Amino acid sequence: MHYIWQQGIARRFPQLTTDGRKVEILSVGHHNLDAGPDFADVHLRVWSADGLQYLDMVGNIEIHVSSSDWYAHHHDEDPAYDSIIMHIVRKADKPVYNSKGKWIDQIELTYPEDKDYVAQFLEQARAMDSALSTHPCGHRLLQDPSLITAHWKQTMLTRRLQCKQESIRRLLDLSHNDWQQAFYISLAHYFGFHTNGVPFELLAKQTPLPVLYKHRDNLFQIEAILLGQSGLLTADTADTPEQKSLLNEYRFLQTKFGLQPISGSLWKSARMRPQAQPKVRILQFAKLIHQSEFLLTQILDNREVDALRRLFAPAQMGKDSVDILLINVAAPFLYAKTHHKEALDLLEAIPPENNRIIRQWKILGQQVHHAADTQALIHLYQTCCESGKCFDCEVFTNFR
Repeated sequence: MHYIWQQGIARRFPQLTTDGRKVEILSVGHHNLDAGPDFADVHLRVWSADGLQYLDMVGNIEIHVSSSDWYAHHHDEDPAYDSIIMHIVRKADKPVYNSKGKWIDQIELTYPEDKDYVAQFLEQARAMDSALSTHPCGHRLLQDPSLITAHWKQTMLTRRLQCKQESIRRLLDLSHNDWQQAFYISLAHYFGFHTNGVPFELLAKQTPLPVLYKHRDNLFQIEAILLGQSGLLTADTADTPEQKSLLNEYRFLQTKFGLQPISGSLWKSARMRPQAQPKVRILQFAKLIHQSEFLLTQILDNREVDALRRLFAPAQMGKDSVDILLINVAAPFLYAKTHHKEALDLLEAIPPENNRIIRQWKILGQQVHHAADTQALIHLYQTCCESGKCFDCEVFTNFR
């Protein structure tokens, strides 16, 4: 009951005093962890029986399962509880009085019995509060989701692809206009996904693609090079015969090609699922390099989404992970290669993404049908909502 009160769940259900008067919970107050009443600075609005007048009450409340607990805890004898404005109970089995003999109003707290329902309700409430707090126009969008027009989403999608195209241009400058090398670096970045994108990209920049292609027919050597270059395979971490063999192979190839590893401390692995651990992702990347030569060329030649997914089959990744690579690497490179329609068609053929940003947009009434929608909404959030640039957004123009 403390939890339900403190989290504001109770205010979302009708609350009545034991004599039938409506009560609005304007503020749940502050949880008191010391001796004395359970919650301080509570603000309640208690309506008259006819609903025509109300009385605002500010003060402390006490929570018990039953009214009789008031007497079991001797609150009727303790002046510290004379400040109680309302006694919150699940079962009002008797009237309660303070140490001065004053009668205290009671509420039999209304909330669902189903604990799973309460938990789900709380999660939805928190999600709604988060969506409204991070989107300045959230309340407007709840009333009229069409304020974000199809034209505006198309504009956002185009701008997002143009931004990604500019990033590809910078990679091309870095790799002396070598499209395969630029694609390899970009692919590596997104193999690290959100958590390890930066170290994965550094790994690719520090490990030239020609070095890997020189040994692409030998998976063991590719694994040795990538693990060694990652800084995760060292004399201190190689604690199995296989890892020691990989380390010995890497040391030989490191000397042969003059390789310098990145720092292993750059990688994050805490609270990650086993399949998302850095070493697992690196080994998946090694398998893709081993079995997929000139992957960019194959992507340009295969426009159907299922055919593109099959190109990533050697990495043995889940469908959702492969789709993330198609969204963030394949589609932008198609766009950068001036295959604009093909890039848009690909995004429209991929199911919508499911992340924190998209879940908030859905709470605000936005419909998402495919990855083209989600990419547009992600760009809108990152470039307008998150940075407070409301004046640059069509939504602001539409409801002014």
